[in-house]
Amino acid sequence: MKMKKKPNIQLQYEGFLNTPLLWKLKSFEELIQFEIPPADIASFDELTPGKIRLGKLVERFVSCELRSNKSVSIISENLQIVENKITIGEIDCLLRYMNQLIHLEVCYKFYLYDKNLDKRESDKWIGPNKRDSLGKKIAKLKSKQLPILFHKETIRILEKINIDVAEIIQLVYFKAQLFVPYLRKPSLLPEINNDCIKGFYIKKNELDQFIGHTFYIPSKKQWIIDVHNNVDWIKFNDFLPELTKLLDNEKSPLCWFKDSKGNIEKVFVVWW
Repeated sequence: MKMKKKPNIQLQYEGFLNTPLLWKLKSFEELIQFEIPPADIASFDELTPGKIRLGKLVERFVSCELRSNKSVSIISENLQIVENKITIGEIDCLLRYMNQLIHLEVCYKFYLYDKNLDKRESDKWIGPNKRDSLGKKIAKLKSKQLPILFHKETIRILEKINIDVAEIIQLVYFKAQLFVPYLRKPSLLPEINNDCIKGFYIKKNELDQFIGHTFYIPSKKQWIIDVHNNVDWIKFNDFLPELTKLLDNEKSPLCWFKDSKGNIEKVFVVWW
């Protein structure tokens, strides 16, 4: 009997919950993870716009997870900080957990390891299109996203609801899926959680060894989903033209590769 398909939004939520924190240590480059007991897999029944970006969708998943924890009380979400009619920043979430006020910044990233970059290790974890890196994200969190809490306009807003900024601690909720070069294991940062490694990446000229596989190219919002068999698989000759269109536009798609034994892997095919 063919299994009933779960809605994409439910698969996305489950994929989010199953994604590990990027580091297990309490602190990484002065950033402290927010750690709560893992939520049970439950239905995500919140209505979301059809064209919502993945980053915003993840924020809704975080909200759902937090609300399922009786020890968490959400005070504000996506609080826009506006000065002179110009939005200067946003606080992802302000909450109370175990009687502690917390400013929480939410991050969900896909990073590929490029050992050839002549940079510090955190800069070698890059976005699929080389426009982002772990190092850049950490710098942005420390220089822009977290300091917004102490902006005079933020302080004024919080004073209106009787919250003293001095009582708030700042944490991040940083989840990631990591991808390493095919058949090459990098020496990972000791602080990075190796459980985040979800697959590998290759270049187009390495595809010949996978001719016998079948393939699936999920939309970007589906990247978060755990691999499963209940999709429309295509053969190599149909896969290659679709892939080439994306690569020609300097887009590195996440793909699912299934071998003859039914094993499925997540693979980025990079244009660079």
